[in-house]
Amino acid sequence: MTTTTYSLTWDLDVFFKDGSNSEEFRNFLDMIKEEIISFNNEVDNWDSIHVLHEETKFLELLKKLQTNSQMITQAGAFVSCLQAQNTLDEKASELKGNVAELRAQLNTILTNFDDKLRRIEEDQWQQLLQNPEIKELAFVLNERRELAKEKLPKEQEALVNSLSVDGYHGWGDMYDTLVSQVKIPFEENGEIVELSVGQAHNKFSNPDRNVRATVFKNWEKAWDEKADMFATTLNHLAGFRLSLYKERGWDEVLKEPLSYNRMQKETLESMWQVISDYKKPLTDYLKRKAELLGIEKLSWYDLDAPIGKVNTQFSYQEGAEFIIQHFGKFGDQLASFTKKAFEDSWIEAEDRAGKRPGGFCTSFPVSGQSRIFMTYSGTPSNVSTLAHELGHAFHSYALKNVHPLKRGYAMNVAETASTFAEMIVADASVKNAKSDKERLPLLEDKVQRSVALLMNIHSRFLFETRFYEERKKGIVSKKRLNELMLEAQKEAYGDGLEEYHPLFWASKLHFFITGVPFYNFPYTFGYLFSLGIYAQAQKEGKGYEEKYMALLQDTGSMQVEDLALKHLNVDLTKRDFWEEGVKLCVKDVEEFLEATKQ
Repeated sequence: MTTTTYSLTWDLDVFFKDGSNSEEFRNFLDMIKEEIISFNNEVDNWDSIHVLHEETKFLELLKKLQTNSQMITQAGAFVSCLQAQNTLDEKASELKGNVAELRAQLNTILTNFDDKLRRIEEDQWQQLLQNPEIKELAFVLNERRELAKEKLPKEQEALVNSLSVDGYHGWGDMYDTLVSQVKIPFEENGEIVELSVGQAHNKFSNPDRNVRATVFKNWEKAWDEKADMFATTLNHLAGFRLSLYKERGWDEVLKEPLSYNRMQKETLESMWQVISDYKKPLTDYLKRKAELLGIEKLSWYDLDAPIGKVNTQFSYQEGAEFIIQHFGKFGDQLASFTKKAFEDSWIEAEDRAGKRPGGFCTSFPVSGQSRIFMTYSGTPSNVSTLAHELGHAFHSYALKNVHPLKRGYAMNVAETASTFAEMIVADASVKNAKSDKERLPLLEDKVQRSVALLMNIHSRFLFETRFYEERKKGIVSKKRLNELMLEAQKEAYGDGLEEYHPLFWASKLHFFITGVPFYNFPYTFGYLFSLGIYAQAQKEGKGYEEKYMALLQDTGSMQVEDLALKHLNVDLTKRDFWEEGVKLCVKDVEEFLEATKQ
């Protein structure tokens, strides 16, 4: 039996040949322009007041909405892949601008569409929802109607969309440009090489503390050199958001992220409160890890350090096979889907210069495929990241038979499938370790994930909420941003570290993402939510896959509290569910502390 050798680079030609020089892609953008013009005319001529006489017309509009949305998502995904694989690809940056303009045009049309939806009389609306084809979309259509009621008049919202291309999103693009210029010097084999941000970040998993400390020193220096520009960028991004919120009459900074994530404030507060109450076991872990590394106290650059002398490495092929094998123990569909993703080169994993940092999964809805981006250097953490992104891709796959307009799931539930997939691999690898020596680093990798999601993400949330409150009063200086970040990190890590990363606000892309505000708490929500699902899956065994997929299929058309009640029979606004999830994390920590007593 021959084993397929999996490619470390992805195949984008299957969508559009020749990358940023693609004639096919430019033709595709022209098609989108035509579709947008057609959709705009249809919406303009739509008489929503007499909607009951024009049900067929309304269904045609929904079809056009679907087509436009899918095509723009496809275009955006292609450009984001081009930019990620080569941060110096100037043509890709130009194309990103083209796609952003098209997206803004579509958003302007949707502002008009939503305004007309809002104007339909309630009794007519309820009658309209009796049509089976429209009833199927009741949740997403009602959501659009309600959101439209909370926004500015359509002409003003249209102006906001137009101005945001060169204003709001322009500042997001500025961040990407600045990051592409950040280089971290590092001495390798007697020569100074300039590492990209992604390559340098991987060095924080190096077993040699001198390497980690040196990289961190250069890392801080590199971010500090451009910190004034990063601070300006962050201030203007937040300023744009806050000005818009003020005009809409939104006092609460979290209103938009909570609405976007279809979740109640009580749920968020309950989650963070439970996490804050259970910090001690995590700080105990930080102390124990410091002991194991032979140091007084951990620093920021020690958090991902491997413990002991075993430096477990997986080749990309081994990592892929490991993931497929363990996914197979959960369910056949997840395993066969993942195998196909590897075989069809859906993943860009090569460790090379010029790539952007981090990892992501993006969907190509027109083609029914996804693409995964990361930089793979063979650590157990890399294998976890790969499993995580494959979970995202599987989520899109699970929705393939759901109406396209009901596939728009928010980020908090998006992180559920990814974290669930990551957990399968992490848990299975610990259980299947052949010796204590092999098991310990894998167990620690699981605990590291809890530290990242319950401490690191908490620090991001604390920083961002406080920064936005201060930004309401005016520009927040670079010095103050560093202070806010340091305070947030000390609080979130229970003062468990010696040296922190005050410039984390500059080095973390998530603070500069314009598509979604507060790109932080959904990770922690997804992690603990998936722990609850995972506990259920363990009880029920391999047959749980169908129920799991049913849950994923509802993620685009329910409030998260309703989703949890329907599929898990739990109340997310109460402490109980979150305590159960956090206790599972604590159990891993206790197991680690017990195993490292000696």
